[in-house]
Amino acid sequence: MDDTQIKSMLHQVVSSVVTQKYIYGAVFYVSTDDNSIDAISAAGDIQEDSRYFIASINKLFVSSIILRLVTRSKLSLHDKISKYLPDEIIQRLHIHKGKDYSYDLSIIHLMSQTSGLPCYLLDRQANGKKAMTELEAGFDQPWPIDKVIQEIKRMKTHFPPGEKGKAKYIDTNHQILGLIVEAVTGDPVNIVLNRLFQELRLTQTYVYENGKTEKFVPIRHRSTTMHIPNFLNSTQNDIISTAKDQMTFLKAFFSGYFFQKERLNELEKWNNIFFPFQYGIGIQKFSLSRLLSPFHPVPYMVGHCGSTGSVAFYVPDKKLYITGTINQQAKPNVAFQTMIKIIQALR
Repeated sequence: MDDTQIKSMLHQVVSSVVTQKYIYGAVFYVSTDDNSIDAISAAGDIQEDSRYFIASINKLFVSSIILRLVTRSKLSLHDKISKYLPDEIIQRLHIHKGKDYSYDLSIIHLMSQTSGLPCYLLDRQANGKKAMTELEAGFDQPWPIDKVIQEIKRMKTHFPPGEKGKAKYIDTNHQILGLIVEAVTGDPVNIVLNRLFQELRLTQTYVYENGKTEKFVPIRHRSTTMHIPNFLNSTQNDIISTAKDQMTFLKAFFSGYFFQKERLNELEKWNNIFFPFQYGIGIQKFSLSRLLSPFHPVPYMVGHCGSTGSVAFYVPDKKLYITGTINQQAKPNVAFQTMIKIIQALR
């Protein structure tokens, strides 16, 4: 396919996405290592340069900071988190079936989703409620890290840290990693992230800050708009960006900008989290069995996705990068269906 054909294909795929129920806008950017493929298309209420909430792709950004600190010998992935965090945080952080594992927790447990800690957003709190359900229902509330720590100490853990064959995807892990970034660098994680954006010249990317954040596409949950400024402002690591800036970051990550490229395979120690995803050390893997697509096999992808249908993935077999969003909290699977269509069209 030549450039014109690729752009036409991408336009058709992205335009078809916004005909689906609850999908009001979409943008997808595809590129290769050598830029022999480099095309972007948007439809609906999203433009090619629109800013959007990247959701859990922020975990890839936090991971990049941790990996850079490892490269600079500022910390080790196998360090206990108690080396960097005070006792008032560590004490009773991880009690499982009556046994205290709090001082066994290490950075690699947080990075690989094998800590076994509760998820402050998705798990049931001590009061029986779920924070994400409340946010989706329009109850905007702040969740600063001290509140996160206080609440998870009252919640049920999943398994001991590092238990063989166990992994559980939780937002708590990367919130605590933010504290470790602050302990090592001396600066809050939002400041460190913003410095990273400046370094990579991600001029349309920033950590959300209430009252100062420039306009971005409203987050959708079915037909409603999620207005959650108090929540976004409180985390200090929720990021607004564009598909183009995400592409710059994604290429930097997998080219070895933060962590030696020849050591990237060390991050690929996969554990199942939920079908069809696995989690490595700071990165996610999307992989479909050939049995599910025998005639048109889908190559695996590594990177990260977000709950709003945001994606930032590298397809090693194709040397292809894909970023973008369908900006819909209720149907994030549509983003993966779209990526598969794009990859298969580029055969």
